[in-house]
Amino acid sequence: MISIKNVRKFYASKQGQVKAVDDVNIEINEGEIFGVIGYSGAGKSTLIRMLNGLEIPSEGSITVAGRVVSKIKGGELRKARQEISMIFQHFNLLWSRTVRENIAFPLEIAGVGKQERLKRVDELIKLVGLEGREDAYPSQLSGGQKQRVGIARALANNPKVLLCDEATSALDPQTTDSILELLVDINKRLGLTIVLITHEMHVIRKICHRVAVMEGGRIVELGPVLEVFKNPQQPITKRFVQQVTEPEETKETIDHLLEQYHSGQIVQLTFIGEGAEQPLITNLIRNFDVTVNILQGKISQTQSGSYGTLFIHLDGAEQEVEKAVSFIGEQQVGLEVITNG
Repeated sequence: MISIKNVRKFYASKQGQVKAVDDVNIEINEGEIFGVIGYSGAGKSTLIRMLNGLEIPSEGSITVAGRVVSKIKGGELRKARQEISMIFQHFNLLWSRTVRENIAFPLEIAGVGKQERLKRVDELIKLVGLEGREDAYPSQLSGGQKQRVGIARALANNPKVLLCDEATSALDPQTTDSILELLVDINKRLGLTIVLITHEMHVIRKICHRVAVMEGGRIVELGPVLEVFKNPQQPITKRFVQQVTEPEETKETIDHLLEQYHSGQIVQLTFIGEGAEQPLITNLIRNFDVTVNILQGKISQTQSGSYGTLFIHLDGAEQEVEKAVSFIGEQQVGLEVITNG
């Protein structure tokens, strides 16, 4: 569906040539929700803009839905863009037009007749959950409603690909979740291929099938979301995963515990899939003479299954604590000793 081969993008600056995107290779499958995550300046915005021809690669090729968008121009590029829609962080709505008129705008440009246009707009309003707001102007809408208008407008011409450029960054957490759920629903109903860029691992965790991690213009890690959560390889990936699995209060709890206790071990347990449901703590207490202090626990859902983390403090006789740690290591659970007392 989308093929990115040996793509580089250079910009000239007073300090010399800047590599915004450096030798990127990605294959994205039809019907996939693919995420690209990175901090500001990583090159992800430049990469996604090359997918619909807003930027042209300095080297390499990009093919989307059978069209080499890195080579085509003019009318052919405009036709290709009807199949490659985009939604934005700040909505980019026409403030003088109502919800209905905003959604109808790309259909007008495409020359679609009035009756067909009205029918399509009504379908899209229902799809994105905006019934009753058809005649409202953007200034009368909440942030989530504005983004729903943006999504409906992007779907107007029945695209094959939807690009999301930090589409939830301007929204509060609850609204973000509702928009992500809408994108998943659209993906399933329409079989739409979705590519999104973000700096929030929560977004990746919630809806993406695979993720590419960008740093310094390069893809430093790529794989199924559950695998990346389970075994992040690069330091930057570990930091992103910690956004979801190790909130700040966990670190504060561990630091507080270390001030109080000077024995035992603190361990991080990682549960994947069915392993997230096993009674591990109960078995530890039954089989070993140790005290188990649960510091922080969380189970998250990804598109491919459950992912859980649990931080515990094991205390007792040194030999008994070591036996308990060995027992954990034999289970279908990831184990990392955070510190020794």
